[in-house]
Amino acid sequence: MTSSRPVRSPATSPRPVRRPTRRIVSLVPSLTEAVAVSAPGLLVGATDWCERPAGLDVVRIGGTKNPDVAAVVALRPDLVVANEEENRAPDLAALRAAGLDVMVTEVRTLDQAFAELERVLLTGCGLAAPPRWLDDARAAWAVPPPYPYRPRTTVVPIWRRPWMVLGRDTFAGDLLARLGVRNVYADHPERYPRIPLDVLRACGADLVVLPGEPYRFTADDGPEAFPGLPAKLVDGRFLTWYGPSLAEAPAALRAALR
Repeated sequence: MTSSRPVRSPATSPRPVRRPTRRIVSLVPSLTEAVAVSAPGLLVGATDWCERPAGLDVVRIGGTKNPDVAAVVALRPDLVVANEEENRAPDLAALRAAGLDVMVTEVRTLDQAFAELERVLLTGCGLAAPPRWLDDARAAWAVPPPYPYRPRTTVVPIWRRPWMVLGRDTFAGDLLARLGVRNVYADHPERYPRIPLDVLRACGADLVVLPGEPYRFTADDGPEAFPGLPAKLVDGRFLTWYGPSLAEAPAALRAALR
């Protein structure tokens, strides 16, 4: 006997509905700030390195490289936001194994940053439209004003002991390139190559850019390590963060490189 009930075709079958996000844990300082200022009240947990926005009052769950998985699970988040570079694959796998929804971003260019921020805020947080600061950031980077300096050839250390620099395919490198700064190691096979200091000194750069993070370089590091070579200290938040700081970053970086 055959049923008279109509059979719904795959094309008209209802799509699974993603449940509303009410609780988010962020494992990335940039994304923590983006979520906190754009969707107040959703963020319930963040890493010890998540310093912005100022006064952020959420549960701390350890570092970006060593989050306390049990603490994250105990917060019962609807979503965990992470990054393929800043967070370790085993930690993300453990969170998924515990049944959590983990959204992993990849940010190696400014355009990727804008796309991933929209994904986190619209798909992840459920915002109906991009926040104003994201529109402002796009506008700030759309037509950069004329460079207030001649084009520079630079080396960009990100660590010392051992010395590591920006290589190919990095978000910070893309920002600098958009501001007319040529990175000597932009075509290196590695993204963050280890280069001996004597080689860095002889690489042909006419400027050293010292970001304030991940290593906390100071103004004294330039003259000490690169005697005779101009060095510019830049706020790491404007060079390495992809969040609300992007709206101010072009002007801040141009001023620092002047």
